[in-house]
Amino acid sequence: MGEAVARIDWEIVGKSFGNCNCDYGCPCQFESLPTHGACSGFEVIEIERGHFGGLKLDGLRAAIVYSWPGPIFEGKGQMQAIIDERANPKQREALETILHGGETEEAANHWWVYSTMSETHHPTIYKPIRFEIDIDARKATASIPGVLESEGRPIKSPATGQDHRVRIDIPGGIEFDIAEIGSASTTTKGAIALTLKDSYGQFNRLRHNGGGVIH
Repeated sequence: MGEAVARIDWEIVGKSFGNCNCDYGCPCQFESLPTHGACSGFEVIEIERGHFGGLKLDGLRAAIVYSWPGPIFEGKGQMQAIIDERANPKQREALETILHGGETEEAANHWWVYSTMSETHHPTIYKPIRFEIDIDARKATASIPGVLESEGRPIKSPATGQDHRVRIDIPGGIEFDIAEIGSASTTTKGAIALTLKDSYGQFNRLRHNGGGVIH
C-alpha cells in the first residue's frame, strides 16, 4: 500500500452566494441533468475565518466563473478564479491553490470537482470584490469591476406574489449542508461571458477544509 500524501492543513469558514443557469431546483443537487443541457454560473465567497498552513486568510473574498458544454461530470469545462486584490502574494497563491482543488482529498469538495472537470483554466485575475449577503433573507449583491455583476433575491410565488422560502439539505454534500434557495441574475464579461436572468440562486454558509465540507 502507498503512503498517505501529506497535505497542507487549510480551512475556510464564511459565506457563499452562487447563480447558475438552471431552474430554481438546480438538478445537479439532486443527481440529475442540467435544466438546459449545459451548465454555467459563478460563486463568490467571503472568508470570515480561514488559514492555509500558518497563513491567515480572514476577511478575504474570491470568486469562480465556470462553464461546461454538458453536465459537469462529463468534463470539457472552463473556469476562472478571481481573487481579492487586497490579498498579499502568499495569500493569492493559497487561495488559487484551494479554488483549483489543491491540497484537497480527491472529490472532497466542489472546487476539486470544478477544477478537475475543466480542461481550460483561464489565468487567475486580481480585482476588488464587493459582496454583500443576507443568507436567511436570500439577498445578495456581488460586483467585480469589468468582470461580474450579480444580484440575488427571494423567489416570488406566481400564485400569491409573496416571497417563497425553500432550502436544500444535503447531509453528505461536497458543497454545503444546507443552502437557502432564491432567484438571481448575473452578467459576466471576459474569458467566460454569461448572461443569467431569474435562475437558480444559492445562499449558504461555507465550511471547508482539505477533507471536504465540515459537517
